[in-house]
Amino acid sequence: MMNKDILNNNIDRSWIEKWNKPVVISGPCSAESEKQVLETAAQLNQHPNLVHIFRAGIWKPRTKPNNFEGIGEKGLEWLNKVKKNTGMLVATEVANKEHVKLCLSFNIDILWIGARSTASPFTVQEIANALEGNENTIVLVKNPIHPDIELWIGALERLLSKGIKNLGVIHRGFYTYKSSTYRNQPNWMGLLKFKKLFPRVPVICDPSHICGNRKGILDVAKQALSFHCEGLMIESHCNPDLAWSDGTQQITPKVLLNMINQLMKEKNIFSTHQEKLNICRILIEELDENIIILLYNRMNISRKLGPLKMDSDIATVQPERWNFIMDKYLSLGKKLNISEELLEKIFQLLHKESIKIQNEVRK
Repeated sequence: MMNKDILNNNIDRSWIEKWNKPVVISGPCSAESEKQVLETAAQLNQHPNLVHIFRAGIWKPRTKPNNFEGIGEKGLEWLNKVKKNTGMLVATEVANKEHVKLCLSFNIDILWIGARSTASPFTVQEIANALEGNENTIVLVKNPIHPDIELWIGALERLLSKGIKNLGVIHRGFYTYKSSTYRNQPNWMGLLKFKKLFPRVPVICDPSHICGNRKGILDVAKQALSFHCEGLMIESHCNPDLAWSDGTQQITPKVLLNMINQLMKEKNIFSTHQEKLNICRILIEELDENIIILLYNRMNISRKLGPLKMDSDIATVQPERWNFIMDKYLSLGKKLNISEELLEKIFQLLHKESIKIQNEVRK
């Protein structure tokens, strides 16, 4: 395992330092046609200082094979036209050595490794091997689908070991099995842990994939800046309602530019104290949402308990089991320095609601 100081000290930040923050990466989820790519880029370039990098998916790793899986190599020609027409750097996702070779042959400036690929050390190693000898290429690594920080770190280490130093990461949220207001839960606590370990690694936040919809993008972008993310990757499309993939989370370039203008005006309004307060509130809100979702799942199980107890001729209320559980939870609470009074009130309310649900189901 590479020492964290080696990773911190060898990251080359010059690629991101040349821009004002936040660095903005935008463009469609997928390149669909030359017209769509060039039109989106032209609209984004109406304010050149706001959007720095144009992105478009050329190969799209889809969950199911019958979905649109990307336009392929000809899309790289369109990205080159964007570079020529706008002066923006261009970026796309790579998932194997052939993707890397093609992107290098078309002089694509920035490559990113997607969440599914980051979760596979074999895939990351293949990409790293293909990049060896191309030290000037900028490579961004999306967090793995599940909150395994070691996989994220491991991907950076594999790239660095092949001489790739222009590195950064993309925080795109983490898959959750439970219902959520997000497509991918931010897990801001996990991001804080990563930033504490690797303060020199540039972090780009991807509100589009965190939200999965247009409505929440601005709020997540604001939160990302509160956590000192240095850039934003936000998907935009000249006609998002007709997008071939992920249309619900793409916005028009006009909306994007207005959003960035608003963020730039607001980013320095908080004092250090207010910023710390804001971070604590964001963390608490995320935890509170998790609590609500856990309660929802708990009550669903209670609904199943009613018929099961009835079929087995078991009373709804079982004092011995209740006492056993409370002793167990109060003991754990004591270890964690949580008030016994608080835990008793919480579990008494939960028990009361659970009994009510079970009785309703048994009727």
